[in-house]
Amino acid sequence: MSYKQAAHILPPELLREVQAYIDGECIYIPRLAGRRRGWGEATATRGELKLRNERIFADYLRGAPLEALAERYYLTAKSIQRIIRGERAGQDR
Repeated sequence: MSYKQAAHILPPELLREVQAYIDGECIYIPRLAGRRRGWGEATATRGELKLRNERIFADYLRGAPLEALAERYYLTAKSIQRIIRGERAGQDR
C-alpha cells in the first residue's frame, strides 16, 4: 500500500468534502470487498511458508527432534508443534 496525493486523484469538490471531515490527516480507504486479496496473494510469502512447513514435517517424519527443528528453522518448539499438527491435519483431508 502506498500513499497517494488526494489532490492528484480526487475531483476538487470531493477533496473539499473529505477535508471537511478530516483536514490534513492520513486516511485509509479499504479496497472494495470483491477486490480484496487473501493473505499472501500479493507476494510469494504464502508459497514459501507452505514449502517450509512441508520440509519441517518431512524432517519430523524422518525423526528429527522438535528442538533441532526449532533451531534449524529459527522457530520456537511450540511453533514447530503447531506446524506439525497442521500438516498432519492436511494429510487427513
